[in-house]
This record gives sequence, C-alpha cells and structure tokens, in this order.
Amino acid sequence: MAVEIKRVETKKDLKRFINFHYDLYQGNAYDAPSLFLDDWNTLRKDKNAAFEFCEADYYLALKEGKVVGRVAAIINKRANEKWQRKSVRFGWIDFIDDIEVSAALLKAVEDYGRQKGMTEIVGPLGFTDMDPEGMLTWGFDQLGTMATIYNYPYYPEHMEKLGGFEPDNDYVEFKLIVPDQIPEKYAKVAQVVESRYNLRIIKFRKKDVYDGGYGLKMFQLINESFKDLYGYSEMTDRQIIQYLKMWLPLVNYDFVTGIVDANKDNELVGIGITIPSMTRALQKCHRGRLLPFGWWHAIRALKFGKSDIIDLMLIAIKPEYRSKGANALMFTDLIPRYIKAGIKWGESQVEMKTNEKVQSQWGPLNPIHHKSRRCYRKEIKY
Repeated sequence: MAVEIKRVETKKDLKRFINFHYDLYQGNAYDAPSLFLDDWNTLRKDKNAAFEFCEADYYLALKEGKVVGRVAAIINKRANEKWQRKSVRFGWIDFIDDIEVSAALLKAVEDYGRQKGMTEIVGPLGFTDMDPEGMLTWGFDQLGTMATIYNYPYYPEHMEKLGGFEPDNDYVEFKLIVPDQIPEKYAKVAQVVESRYNLRIIKFRKKDVYDGGYGLKMFQLINESFKDLYGYSEMTDRQIIQYLKMWLPLVNYDFVTGIVDANKDNELVGIGITIPSMTRALQKCHRGRLLPFGWWHAIRALKFGKSDIIDLMLIAIKPEYRSKGANALMFTDLIPRYIKAGIKWGESQVEMKTNEKVQSQWGPLNPIHHKSRRCYRKEIKY
C-alpha cells in the first residue's frame, strides 16, 4: 500500500498534524503530550517569532486517507550561519511502525532541504533549543517531561534500518534524588562562594519578572550561557517576549532562584527555573486541551503540590562563574524548598553526553542515568 506525502497547507491540515501525536500515543504511560495550543502557536508562521530567521514546511504521511505519520522540515538560518552548516532539520516526527512511512517522511525533509540548497539533514530538532530535541534511544520505560521528546522504541530502530544516518549529537538525562538535607559539599561551597565572591541568592515575584525587567535578563543570561551548545541560535527579543508569555505564567516562583553578583551592582549571573512535573497532568488533558477539565489538573500540579517530581527546566550560569561554585549556592536555596514541598526527585533534562563538567555538578544528589537520546545526521546528495 503506497504512502502518500501531503504538505500541510491549511489550518485543517495543521490540526491533523498536531492531533496525530495524541492518536499515536493515546494511553501511553510515559509520553508527556504537548498542549494543543502550544504546538498551534509554535507551528503557525504568523505566531512563532522564530520565523524571523527560520523557514519551514510540514508534511503528513497518509495511507488510504488516514494519517500514519508527520514531520516538520525546518531551516534555522541563524544557526546555519553561526555553525557554518547547511542543515535542514527534521522535527515533530512521529510515525507508525512501518519503515515505508518513516522513509517517506524523511525523504520529504531531504527533498525540501535539497530544494533550498542544504547539504545535510539533522534532527530531531525544533526551531530553536527552546523546542524539544533528540530522539529517545534508551529509557523508554521512564516518565517523559514536557520539555523533551518521548518516542516508541521502534523510532531509533527505523533510523538504523534506513541507512545513511549517523550520530550527530548524543544526550543524557539524570534522575536526581532529593536528599533529606542540603548535602555538605553544596553547603561548604556555597559558604565560600558567598564570602569570597560576594554572590547572593535572589528570589523573584511575578512583578519583578514582568515589570522589573528580570524576565528579559533571565533569557539574555540563557543566551549567553547556552551560546556554545550544539546547534544553539540566540533568542531574539521578540522570541524572549513570546517565551515569557508562554512559560513564566506557569511558574511557582518558590522554585525559581537567581544568583546576583553584589560586586557588580547585583548583576544577574545565574538562574534556575524549575517546575513541578506536568506530565501526569498533561496526560489528563484530553487531546492536549485545557478545557473543560485539563486546567484543573495543571493547576493542581503547579500550585497545589500534587507532583512529587521537579523538572529542572533551565539552569544557566554565566561561564566565568561556573568554576566558582555558583551552582552550589543555587541548590542550597532550592533543596530545602523541594523538601518542604514533598519533592522526591528531579529531572535534569537533556545534557550533551560530552559535557562532563555539567554532569559533575549532580554528584551530591546521587544521579541515576535513566535516559539517552540522539540527534542524527545524513548527507544530502545531489
């Protein structure tokens, strides 16, 4: 039975594109489904600020008129220029366990890239690092997070069978156990950091973030801290405003900690944005909708302490402060808050496998490597 590839051209097509994930993963115990409105706004070219420097097309795979797969073909011009690559990215990729379907989807991305003069196809990647990235290759029996991709075990098997794809970047994720008290190592380092470098903890109110300018400062700090990471393209001011509207209304500010340098007029030099896990709540939102009852599950997770897992969404520290132990200072503030809230463990989110310095910071939290994921690369031939 032939696979038909259909380019997404209408709003109805885009709805089918988004809804396919809910169909494919219905009842899955580990998948963290996206909110429909989040995907809708991210994929709409008139909504997502990333289209200032990105271009994209989306494709559906059909068999007998039924959707059996989807994929986004994305070109991030800023990232390509920065990293001196001619990459077309594939993202939002989902497919049934049928090699003809996965092959047709990736061929559509490859053809799109060839038409645009690209020399390689890479992914899974989104428009920017703020989108989920990396195909899950190990840890399929572990709970997913709203910031990462969950996929069935047959996905990477298809990538191996298709041929031509090779590893381009590997990620690891860790389960971090919340201790009964602040680990001695963190406490000692934090004390030194405060006395020697005059670094201080700062806690935020919603007013500080939106009216006091700290929201912009947070994301500017993330830009500076992440600029050398795989495939990263720095966020524009318009993107930052978009993320402030999308993410920070969800935040419980008890679980957000900043670090300032008192020697530099309290300049923000570190930020940790962590939120209670939303996965179980998202699984109860019918097809990614907050209405009629999904909002209640979301509020219970975020505000009423109905989750015993914390997701470390974004931890960013200016490069020159990492070796000074600024992260230990941050954890001495957050760990007691986790203990009080009944948090049992945290999710580190994705880290490059080669980034041993980042991984070393988790030592006192008895880290358990429980997931791996990969971005793949294939040369486009002409």
